Amino acid sequence: MKRKLSLVLTMMIIISSFTSFANEDMNLTSKSAILIDANSGTVLYEKNSHEKLPPASVTKIMSMLLTMEALSEGRIKLDDKVTISEKASSMGGSQLFLEPGEIKTVDELLKGIAVASANDGCVAMAEYIYGSEEAFVKKMNEKAQELGMKDTHFANTNGLPIQDHYTSAYDISLMSKELIKYKEIHKYLKIWMDEIVVGKKHKKIGLVNTNKLVRFYKGANGIKTGFTNEAKFCLSASATRDDLTLIAVVLGAPSSKERFNEASSLLNYGFANYETIKIYDQNQVVKKIKLEKADPENIELTCEGPLYYLNKKGDKKDFKEKIVIDENFKFPIKKGQKIGEVQIYKDKKVVMKSNLVSNKDVKKAGYIKMLNKVLNSILN
Repeated sequence: MKRKLSLVLTMMIIISSFTSFANEDMNLTSKSAILIDANSGTVLYEKNSHEKLPPASVTKIMSMLLTMEALSEGRIKLDDKVTISEKASSMGGSQLFLEPGEIKTVDELLKGIAVASANDGCVAMAEYIYGSEEAFVKKMNEKAQELGMKDTHFANTNGLPIQDHYTSAYDISLMSKELIKYKEIHKYLKIWMDEIVVGKKHKKIGLVNTNKLVRFYKGANGIKTGFTNEAKFCLSASATRDDLTLIAVVLGAPSSKERFNEASSLLNYGFANYETIKIYDQNQVVKKIKLEKADPENIELTCEGPLYYLNKKGDKKDFKEKIVIDENFKFPIKKGQKIGEVQIYKDKKVVMKSNLVSNKDVKKAGYIKMLNKVLNSILN
């Protein structure tokens, strides 16, 4: 099913104790930067984070996101065969050197995009999923609006220099956060070295991840680099340690070394100062209830979550929980239907909440079953 922003599983209310260190002097040379918690979206640092800038190949995060969306919806499969067009093969820049008429699988093209930043692979996937690059770009902009990316307009799929193509560090963090929700994408983003066979002569070429943090930074698991003369050196980097996942974005760094150093510094700050406390896993049973007129009458309510709390290290961790059950639902109850809500309190404030849903289909008990229940209660 299509993932929609309104159905984001983790729902946080950011409280005042989460303060950004946006005004602290980090001595960043990049034009723009941001650090966020990937679970809650809490901004932990920002520098000119809404400045509209060319993103170069960081654009491909959105291209990969739409590809993963199409895969999750079953519209395409990893072993689907994609015929390379003249247009796709003519892209230049970072590429797989695909030839017109050549056939590649979705799996191979996705690997090429994630690891080698393949411009030709992006156009090939765009044409395969939506028929043309233009139609795909339209979907990119629609998805950007859905995610609340107000500083963004895409004009192509791969970030090659073109007029009216821009985004911001903040917006990149939003689409990065959405992309890494897909567990399947991580097997591509974390590849350090691989190879692929391309061309009519079936030449084997090596692939080396353009994101050096994947090899050299502890916990790094994505996401995408970019460079053009106009954009300079760009990077969206993600890393996970324990239950804490952070996303650092830098745009307009003066050198490749600086973009990796500055992204690392941002991530280091986050891991040094924050921790994630897991309250509930997704689908974890939170409450068991008994409904007299239900069949079955015993129902387990699970967290639509997961629920994570971003805590500043050293702050107290005492939480209180309140379960609110809806009173006006009607039978039949469908699996996954909202029955109530779990609210987590800290210092008398709601700091997070999630829907509680039924883990099974439940119908209204029939006349015979209700009669048996009455008789049993009388006899017992």
